[in-house]
Amino acid sequence: MKICFLGAGSTVFAKNVLGDCIKTPELGNFEIALHDIDLKRLDESYTVICALNNKYGKPAEVRTYPNRREALKDANYIINAIQVGGYLPSTLTDFEIPKKYGLRQTIADTLGIGGIFRALRTIAVMEEIAKDIEELCPDALFLNYTNPMAMLTGYLLTYTKVKALGLCHSVQSCVPWLLRNVGLAKEIKTCSYSIGGINHQAWLLDIRYQDGKDMYPDIKTRSLQKGNRNTIGYVIPDIVRHDMMKHFGCYITESSEHTSEYLPYYIKARRPDLIKKFRIPLDEYPRRCRRQIKLWKFRRFTLMFRRKLFHIKTHEYGSYIITAAHTGKPFKFNGSILNHGNMIPNLPQYACVEIPMTVSDKGFGALPFKRLPDELAALNRSNINVQTLAMLAAHERRMDYVYMAAAMDPHTSSELTIDQIIALCDELFEAHYNDGYLPEYK
Repeated sequence: MKICFLGAGSTVFAKNVLGDCIKTPELGNFEIALHDIDLKRLDESYTVICALNNKYGKPAEVRTYPNRREALKDANYIINAIQVGGYLPSTLTDFEIPKKYGLRQTIADTLGIGGIFRALRTIAVMEEIAKDIEELCPDALFLNYTNPMAMLTGYLLTYTKVKALGLCHSVQSCVPWLLRNVGLAKEIKTCSYSIGGINHQAWLLDIRYQDGKDMYPDIKTRSLQKGNRNTIGYVIPDIVRHDMMKHFGCYITESSEHTSEYLPYYIKARRPDLIKKFRIPLDEYPRRCRRQIKLWKFRRFTLMFRRKLFHIKTHEYGSYIITAAHTGKPFKFNGSILNHGNMIPNLPQYACVEIPMTVSDKGFGALPFKRLPDELAALNRSNINVQTLAMLAAHERRMDYVYMAAAMDPHTSSELTIDQIIALCDELFEAHYNDGYLPEYK
């Protein structure tokens, strides 16, 4: 059995997911194939994964593959964690050029103008990866962790033959985070709940105490009382999610900094009072990138030279899915797939939705779901419109679809005119094209 990890230079994430696999005895002996275009980071990850593998009995044979095709050949499972363009130049470009037009962002990796261009340059690489998979390992399960999740996973499932699935940890953290914030942490392990929608904008539709009583009345009362403070009184940057729950009825899976830029209500260049009121961290992702770059020097030393490595299994779904597919023992989780068969009836069939699923040796299967409240489906569709047009732009290499995707984006369209949007898209495209991360578009 062979697990291929694309983007293995992401050492900490590779350690987490592959460490989970190494500590799963049901997998037996297997190969880990590490691939990255940054050979220095690839070698660092190899050192760390080997040390972890040695500590836990060497269940895996760990190899590095600078050549992607060799890494993919005969793979059974592929974990995708690539970032095309990195912090420099691409992420910085996605933030700095929109600023010139008065368009501010927080994370810019899922929707908005930053999410669109991150999708365009990543899809250009994913298309080549998909061709390799179709030739070298057509039956492999492709576990995508790269954002923008819905666009990339949806693209693979729509335009290629890759057996792709989108994975994110926002569903796992949603309920524990909410209940801790409203002082109901003791209910985390005993409550039951239902979540569905699209990635980063899935909805906590129902949540109940162990005895079946609806928890939402208590949650909303405590939310209004505590505002944006957690159970011990500290201010937390989660006001947007609580505000959306107040006005639309349900809590959202993804963080307030993400959520604020998927909607037209919160980030306004001419309303700095809103930024302050909702504690929106503008330019948050570049700030995180700079912090991680500085911290990596210390983490690198700790991981590579002290070798005091240990691993506690994480809450990432990857190893559990691989184990279920390998052993045949079913595993239930939330993942992103196309809405074929109208699993969520009031979202388009071509949408990439995030819903409860199972996996076993017989493959993936969506669990029965339900119609979303119409107001929540409408908010999802405002994001799906952007995703669909961006995917079409990437597939047909057409700038007019890029313009349309940006013009349909809730945040971008609430700040800029169409002429400004076109000029912004042209400038972003030229920058990424000149950096070598975009092909020619008509």
